[in-house]
Formats: sequence, structure tokens, C-alpha cells
Amino acid sequence: MTAWLSAGRNAAGLLRGRVPGQLVIQLTDRCNATCPQCGMRVTERFDRSRLSMDDLRRMIDAAAQKGIQALSFTGGEPMLLFEDLAELIRYAGAAGIPYIRTGTNGCCFMHSLRPDFRSRIARIAHTLADTPLRNFWISIDSAVAGVHEAMRGFPGVVEGIARALPLFHAAGIYPSLNLGINRNIVHDTMGLSPAAAHPTREAYLDEFYHRFRQGFREFYRFAAEMGFTIVNSCYPMSIDDADRGEADLNAVYGASSIDPVIRFSRDEKARLFKALFETIPEFRSKIRIFSPRASVYALYRQYGGGSDLPPYPCRGGMDFFYINARDGDTYPCGYRGAENLGKFWDLDLSSRRNGDRCVACDWECFRDPSVLFGPILEAASRPQALIRRVLKDGKCGTLWGEDLKYYRACDFFDGRKPPDYDRLGRFR
Repeated sequence: MTAWLSAGRNAAGLLRGRVPGQLVIQLTDRCNATCPQCGMRVTERFDRSRLSMDDLRRMIDAAAQKGIQALSFTGGEPMLLFEDLAELIRYAGAAGIPYIRTGTNGCCFMHSLRPDFRSRIARIAHTLADTPLRNFWISIDSAVAGVHEAMRGFPGVVEGIARALPLFHAAGIYPSLNLGINRNIVHDTMGLSPAAAHPTREAYLDEFYHRFRQGFREFYRFAAEMGFTIVNSCYPMSIDDADRGEADLNAVYGASSIDPVIRFSRDEKARLFKALFETIPEFRSKIRIFSPRASVYALYRQYGGGSDLPPYPCRGGMDFFYINARDGDTYPCGYRGAENLGKFWDLDLSSRRNGDRCVACDWECFRDPSVLFGPILEAASRPQALIRRVLKDGKCGTLWGEDLKYYRACDFFDGRKPPDYDRLGRFR
């Protein structure tokens, strides 16, 4: 009955131009990893923060009261607060929030050769399984174990993750591998630079595309061979890149960097997203790939794919929100830091409207669902605009329909269910 009521509320909201709400709460900006692509790495010197449990419960109560459907606990490293994290997941579930997510940089999978490794990981897995957690992600940056471990500062962690996955599966949790797209995903993508000898810029970009095409292939194979059943791609976040033309962004969420490992020019990004877009279909029958091709295609077009179609705007600040650990305040997303919306419990969501049509960053947490809900909202409020969009580029509608079918075959990426390979096999 609860599921039907929730579906009914969501349908009514879509007719009013709203999508199911999402809230990302940064529990802490403490981290113990050395990732070059993140400004919260342990080597950065700043006063670390964490939200109080009383404030977190108040935020969760407000989220439930305001109809938020998806709640993510992020960091920093959330697993540094493991006992509190488990309590908060239980609290959010009891409040009626159906989709609860969190993840790790992998630090808990270190020291896999110690005698207590299996018992320690089994305890973590069973503790999480005893909560209403729906999805648990593990971040990996490269299909080359040594490269990933050097980036994170966690020697031996890839073997630890491989040993831990069966224990999580036995407990009824199917973790997702989160790839933060960067220049180190495989050996062949490392060191790619337009400064290297190429007869023309186009020749360099052609090589860039082919290397990343192969790199994504290798990474998906690596994910499946490790034992993951779900994989997601986090798009590069380097908001200070001059080629992006988005210097007005002022990140409050530290998961961004100016390190060359995640800096890409606009024309590099066009080839990057084209390579990802074309690789996904090859592996949809082998592993559940969360990245919607409709969204990747929209990003490809945005960065130079030769289309004048405006991308669907991000729902950040309308239906999706981010709460920062340092001040406990709410922002439209983690990267529009000049727009402090105050305390979440004081925020009137009904007053939030689609005003600025923002596409200034590539935060997949907000951009991907915005693209997936875009055609539904357009059909409800501006059907003529949707018709014009499909007539201009029929691929948009085709991809959206294919994504929806695939998401259904993946049980909408329920991380508490194993994959159904018979259903996935239809996408071979």
C-alpha cells in the first residue's frame, strides 16, 4: 500500500512539474584517502567538519515531511562514522524515505590478508544489511590495481574489495562500483596530451577517443571480473577549467579538483562522452550499468556533438538539494556555493521553480535523473516542445525509451537484489 501511495504522489507531482525529490547530505568532510581528483583528500589542510546527530535527525525528519524520495549520505568518507551512519540509515527508513544510499572510498577493505578480515567485513556487511539501505557504492578509479591504489593511498585495497564482495552478496547487498572518470582508467589513457606529437588537433582527438573507447571496455570487464554486478560512472568535476567557461561556479562540496587527472577541454569531453555512450551497449547484458545513455548523449551534444537542442536543465535547487557539512546549510547542488538556501527544515520546496535552466556542471547525481525525468515533465507541461525535440533529433526519444526498458530489467538498480541475467540478456 505504501508503494502505491508513493507512486501516486510521484505521478501527481510530475503533472505539477515536479520530480521525486532527492537530498544529498554530506555527513563530514573528513577523509583518509589521497585522491588527486578531490579537494577533501587527507593531504589538504583545512579545519574538518561533521554534522551533529541531532541536526541530522532533524534534516531527515524534514526530508520525509517534504516528500524526499532519495537520500544519500556522503563525505568525505562516510565509513569513518560507521556506527552513526548505520543509525542514520535506520532512522531515515523509519521516517519513510524509500531510497537510501551511501558508499565508501574503500578504506574498510584494507589489510585483506589479516586473520580478522573476513569477520570484520562480514560484520560491516551484516550491519548494513540490517538497515533499509538500498544502494552501497565503492569507488575505484582505475582498472589497473596499482594505479588506483597509488591514487587513493590504499595499497592492496583492490584485492580486499574482491575478497569482500562475496561476503556482501551473502549478506544480501550488491555493491555498485563507482568510477570517477579520469585520465588514469587504464594504461592507454594515461599521459594523453595535446602537447604530444600529433599532426593536427583532430588527429589527437581521434586518438583520445579511441583510447578512451578501449579504456571503458577494459574497465567494464574489470568490474565484472572482480565480482561487481552494478557499475556507475561519475563524470569529471574540474570546475576551474578555463575551457569549460563556468568560472562562476563556487563549489562548497569538495569533490572537485584542478588536478590534470580530471581536467578535460570541451572537445576532449565531447569525445570522452561519445566513447562512453558507444561502449555501454556492449556490456549491458553482462553487468548492470547505471549510466543512462540518454544523459551521456546529452552531455556529448552539450560539449560539441553538433546539435542545437538545449539539454534538459538540472533539477538542482528545485527538486534536488545538497547539505554541506561545514555550515549545515542547503544548496541547489554541491557546486553552486553562492546560493545558500539556509536550513533544510526551513526550506519551502513548493516555492522552488524552474528558473535558471542550469547545466553548469556535470554532477551525475543530479544531471542523470534530470535527463531521465525531462521528457515526462516536458510532455506534461510543454508537449509541443517535446514534439519539436523529437523531430529535431529522434535519437533522444529512442534512447530514453531504451534506458527505461533497461532500468526495468535491472530492477531500477536495487542493490538488495542480484541481477537477473536472463532479463539483461535481452540487451546483448
